[in-house]
Amino acid sequence: MCIRKRAYQLDGEWTIVLVPERPNGFGVFIIGGLTHFVDSETSFWLQNHTRSGMIVELLEAGYTIYTSNLYGRHWGSPKAAKLTERIYNLVHKQEILNPRIHILAEGMGVLAANAFLKNKTSQVRSAAWLNPCFDVKNLVLQEQQNRLFYKRLVREIAKAYEIESECVIDELDKKEIHVANSPIKIWHHSIRSPYSLEQIRRYERLQEEINCPIELALLSDSYQSLGKKMIQFFQLHEDDL
Repeated sequence: MCIRKRAYQLDGEWTIVLVPERPNGFGVFIIGGLTHFVDSETSFWLQNHTRSGMIVELLEAGYTIYTSNLYGRHWGSPKAAKLTERIYNLVHKQEILNPRIHILAEGMGVLAANAFLKNKTSQVRSAAWLNPCFDVKNLVLQEQQNRLFYKRLVREIAKAYEIESECVIDELDKKEIHVANSPIKIWHHSIRSPYSLEQIRRYERLQEEINCPIELALLSDSYQSLGKKMIQFFQLHEDDL
């Protein structure tokens, strides 16, 4: 499949826009996880076999896709969350797209995606979370037994939040798990996800409290046909233009 792409740069961070041969008018904002990257030519989601298959399925269905480097391992920092809004504004000035989009976020990327969803609720049709991370503080506390990884994780968060390492726990204490009024479906792989099902269940309870229950699909096999399943979910929320 011939993929047409355009690249933009904001605050030194690359964003790639992938344009289908037959656009359906809807955009999908992909916000990747720990291994995600975007440069002027390619991205993790284009290079990884599983993710690239999902990209192809989305393009074949007519979706315009955009994704950003977003400062790398941002861990949901306010700076990264702010950039997601600037990216949305830039792409929708340059591309002919319906202003109400779908979000597809993976792992750590869900932290920034959730912040975007909170601030731009009216612009989000639906959100698909893959192996999501909702609670950074809980993750940090879990890793205290693994001193090497713990120190690296704290340094990454301190850098992302532009604070000192000793301030990380206090800073994370201030973070809340954002709830959302948009339709949300989570795909959680019981083996491949580095994040616990427990924090997903907590998020599920928070959504139920505001009468906006999520859908949860537990995966135990490969990600085969996952792109098609996400497309089916997106299409359920496209009647209202």
